[in-house]
Order: sequence, then C-alpha cells, then structure tokens
Amino acid sequence: MIIYPDIELQNGRCVNLLRGRMDKPVVYEADPLESAIEFAHEGAEWLHVVDLDAVFGQGDNADLISQIIRKTGTGVQVAGAIRSIENVRDWIEAGAGRVVIATAAVKDPAFVRAAAFAYPDQVVVSVDARQSRVVVEGWRETTAFTPVEFARQFEDVPLASIIYTDIDRDDDLPESCLSHTAQLAAEIKTPVIASGVVKSLDDISTLKYLPNIAGAITGRALFSKAFELSDALAIAYDPPEPIAAFQ
Repeated sequence: MIIYPDIELQNGRCVNLLRGRMDKPVVYEADPLESAIEFAHEGAEWLHVVDLDAVFGQGDNADLISQIIRKTGTGVQVAGAIRSIENVRDWIEAGAGRVVIATAAVKDPAFVRAAAFAYPDQVVVSVDARQSRVVVEGWRETTAFTPVEFARQFEDVPLASIIYTDIDRDDDLPESCLSHTAQLAAEIKTPVIASGVVKSLDDISTLKYLPNIAGAITGRALFSKAFELSDALAIAYDPPEPIAAFQ
C-alpha cells in the first residue's frame, strides 16, 4: 500500500481545510517545497498536491507545484480544478505523474474518458462523499449519486485509481468509520486510494488489510505530528502476516 503525503496549497502556504471551509484554514508553519523534499527524502514514492486556490477560483499555485515536481524526484499527483484535456496535457508535460479530476468527473464524464484513454494510468478520479452522496465544487454541492454508482461508470476506463474521501469521517462524526471506504473498494475494480480517514497508525494498519485499497492520503496527521511518515511507510510496506492454516 502506498502512503501519499498530502500537501494542500493556499496562497503558497501549507494548509488544511476543516470541513472544507476556505475562510478558516489551518495554516502550518512549514514551507511547502521544503516539506515536499523532506517527504521524498523520508521515502515517499508519491506526493498528493492540491491547489486549493484553483479549486475555489482564487488564483493558483502552479509555479510552486511545478517546483515540487522538478525538485523532489518523486511521483507527484496533482489535484485542483483540472477540468479540460488541456489542463491534463499541461500537467503531464510539466512532469506530473498523475492528475486528479474531481468536479469535472461528475459534470463531464466524457472528459474523464478522453483524458484516461489519452494518458492511460495517469488519470485519477476523486470521489468525495458526505452522508452517502457524492459532493462537488469543494464539497459545496451535493449530487444524487452514491459513491458506488458514480465510480462504476468508469470501470472500463484505464484510470490509475479512484480517490475516495469519506467526509463524514473527516468531519469526525461519531458514527463514521472505515466501512464506507471498504464498501466502495470491494464493489469496484479500479484500485482505491483512501482519503480523509487516516488519523492514526492504526488506521493505516487497518486499511492495509482491506481488499482493493491501493493507498492512503494523509496530510493533517503528518503536519500535526500525530505520527511520523517513516512509521507510516514501515506499516504500509510491511507485508501482511500469513494466516495460519487450521491443523
């Protein structure tokens, strides 16, 4: 299982949006480029970099993301208002290993298909869900789709993976758990990257044993020092112990 350190960018800063609120970001005292280089040095195979300003139509952090791509030497998965084949092409040509399509995947599924067939295994679809319904536009609009219904329409498309963000778990709702992530992964063929569910090393240990979970995105826990990336990588890469056969 791959651990994706999450770097969310707003005005050139590392931030985290609690409950998706752009007006009250948690700002980390960490330089984004230095953090990216440090994660790479610690062994990260991939970084997940989100341009929040682009998502909310308040500019972009494209130059900074390009620096991260050039200077880390690791795979970079770029997310944030990628809504045209030109956006996809520009980021791939800039060296991004993958691009993430979120809102546009709901509003223009044909675009996802075109992008994925043009760049096989380099396109990721992001599925964000609250109370079992897919949400878009930075979690501000709720659709009629369930996550499984939405994801299944891309089963015949050469996607690299599907990112599933369980917003209920990210919001710390008491009834939230890993079951929604496990259900989606079990019911589709495309590999799933879990997002919004990693709060501790125990969560990584659990995810590793779930079928069809290819990775986990974690940012808040890393920047708040809930655990170290090295410990997360050690758990994710450690092969599961074989189940002893009955005698």
